[in-house]
Amino acid sequence: MAKKKKISAHIKHNPRFVAMQLLVKVAEQQAYSNLLIDQGIREGNLSSKDGRLMTEIVYGTISRKITLEYYLHPFIKKAKTIDPWVKQLLLLSLYQLCFLDRVPEHAIVNDAVEIGKLYGNPGIGKFINGVLRTILRSSLPKTEEIKDKSERLSTELSLPVWLIDKLIEILGETETIKLGESLFQPSRASARINKKQLTREKGIEMLTQEGYDVAASSISPVGIVGKSGFLAGSNLFKTGAMAIQDESSMLVAPGLDIQADHLVLDACAAPGGKTTHIAQYLEAEKGGKVIALDIHQHKTKLIEENSQRQRVADVVEIRQLDARKVPETFSDESFDRILVDAPCSGLGLLRRKPDIKYSKTLADFEKLPQIQLEILESVAKKVKQWGIITYSTCTILPEENEKVIQTFIANHPEFEMTAVKGAEQFAKNSNGYVTLYPHEYGTDGFFICNIQRRR
Repeated sequence: MAKKKKISAHIKHNPRFVAMQLLVKVAEQQAYSNLLIDQGIREGNLSSKDGRLMTEIVYGTISRKITLEYYLHPFIKKAKTIDPWVKQLLLLSLYQLCFLDRVPEHAIVNDAVEIGKLYGNPGIGKFINGVLRTILRSSLPKTEEIKDKSERLSTELSLPVWLIDKLIEILGETETIKLGESLFQPSRASARINKKQLTREKGIEMLTQEGYDVAASSISPVGIVGKSGFLAGSNLFKTGAMAIQDESSMLVAPGLDIQADHLVLDACAAPGGKTTHIAQYLEAEKGGKVIALDIHQHKTKLIEENSQRQRVADVVEIRQLDARKVPETFSDESFDRILVDAPCSGLGLLRRKPDIKYSKTLADFEKLPQIQLEILESVAKKVKQWGIITYSTCTILPEENEKVIQTFIANHPEFEMTAVKGAEQFAKNSNGYVTLYPHEYGTDGFFICNIQRRR
């Protein structure tokens, strides 16, 4: 690896240099890009404009990684070795040249060459200049030349072949293409209004006055969406009148059909988004309460912080507990409602966390259904007769969703599937469970199913 010089302030605060460093961490350390972005903005001391550019470059380069590597390969195949940071610099430059038409080509190339010279040496700068100039003079390789259909779609949609095959099995080729293309679109900013404090209409009015461009969600009656904007910086968020949450997740709490006096168990609660939403349906003076569990202490603190900020701590009890320990902790038929927001593969979050698709294989997910089923089994006897268990995940794999439920019901015939209240329009079958795919409504991919104990 080339010996790198001391980084000058000029280059250290360049958004493309910061993007390059983050991309190296993602590639080599399997770090999550969404966790690194804020750190990169702070450490690079980037302006709002440069921060947005850096964020777009990072997410865009990761989202289109397979495509970009296919494009780049013919232009570097003769190179003996390329340092990882040089490859990432070429990939992010290629992303800008191909997909950010508002950025001048000369600015992209000049920045890349300068970074190469100052972070590496003049020879690296010359190499980068040669590669990028050759690309600009040439035609990029065409994906139509890839004969294998799965491999071609993998390259075009920048999804691993195993996931392409799985999605085609679930959705068919046409819907798989729509889903894959939708993942290139940026995530909408979304938030949930605290209905105990104000109406959604008032919330939109107040956010608009603060300069946010927001509108009512078409998915949730308490949801607000915006094309962009750091909603967590708003006064509504700071005062607890609003919580950051994806629209799909906002369907869970109302789907439980909670009454003010219910005792609710949130078995996998951190960071508390669904806990605090559940709490808004409960009244302490009527005995309503939600008990929120998480196995990790630092995560239970997040639930506590969110509960305090949203002013619902009077109906929230937090315990550090593995959900699989529920049988020895609570009496049978204790709860009116139970939420199992189960640990899952997270494949519904590919728009927000594109790194997932490269760091995982199908084999990584094979053990998850067993864990999910164990959690359901642990809470099965704790719900009252006619009570409801809601099972939700942020994945789109049937093995983690409806197949888990089918196995559970086969073992527990006293339970039956029932409609998810308020989400009936999203149910795709008579069983009542809801699967939202990322390309349908621009939300995260999500699954919700209600099972009711009938006897």
